Amino acid sequence: MNNDLKLITTRLDAGFKRQDQVRYQVVIANDPYDQTYNFFLNYQHRNRRLKSHPLHSVRNYSLTYLERLIQGLRAHTQLSFEFVGFTGQRWPTSQRRIQSRRLNDE
Repeated sequence: MNNDLKLITTRLDAGFKRQDQVRYQVVIANDPYDQTYNFFLNYQHRNRRLKSHPLHSVRNYSLTYLERLIQGLRAHTQLSFEFVGFTGQRWPTSQRRIQSRRLNDE
């Protein structure tokens, strides 16, 4: 896990530039066909379109692994997280829903 977390945090720090009137968000997408979790940094300048920067694809397709990875990532950054493709799934330790509702494009 340390290699995945280190790679994601270094790419996140490189892509995160503290600019005024820019919204940043970390997106974690579940890809059940390739059995990977994909991490993206989304950012949007005011009155401009949304841009997405891919950070990393995690090949270890386990929710317990992903939960520990997210905990490490939350300790590193204060950015908001959005989960895509996790409808109906729950975190293994707390049994809370990962994604509360289905998004429009799912």
